[in-house]
Amino acid sequence: MSGKPLPTALKIFKNTARKDQLNEFEPAPARDQIQPPDNLSDGALKNWGLVVEQLKSAGIMTNLDNQALGLYCEAYSRWCEANSKIAEHGMVIKAPSGYPVQSPYLSISNKAFEQMRAMLSEFGMTPSSRSRIKAEPKEIVNEFDQF
Repeated sequence: MSGKPLPTALKIFKNTARKDQLNEFEPAPARDQIQPPDNLSDGALKNWGLVVEQLKSAGIMTNLDNQALGLYCEAYSRWCEANSKIAEHGMVIKAPSGYPVQSPYLSISNKAFEQMRAMLSEFGMTPSSRSRIKAEPKEIVNEFDQF
């Protein structure tokens, strides 16, 4: 088996679940307390508000995912801040010696980018990770069916 194991819900969502490989005792976290972590920066909190609603509507977010999404939001905030500094000062700056050197913001931006990319895949937020998911169409409930 290559890669890390997928949660049962994701296997069902991807339509790759096999009865002989399902964990019938896998925890099923609640979805009623989806709140941002207390220690998010302002930039991360702003991004949280944009992303969490989309993940909730896709049925992906649970109470246990708050910290993981917080990590993504912090990395995104850091990436945005570093990129604005790169735009302001350039990718190459002058060292105290007078020689040109790579801006320290470039490595901050690159590291945050890698962190974001890893978390995007965890939540199925890239075209590639979504292409492996087969979502069942949502059932339309007709209130008159009961009559």
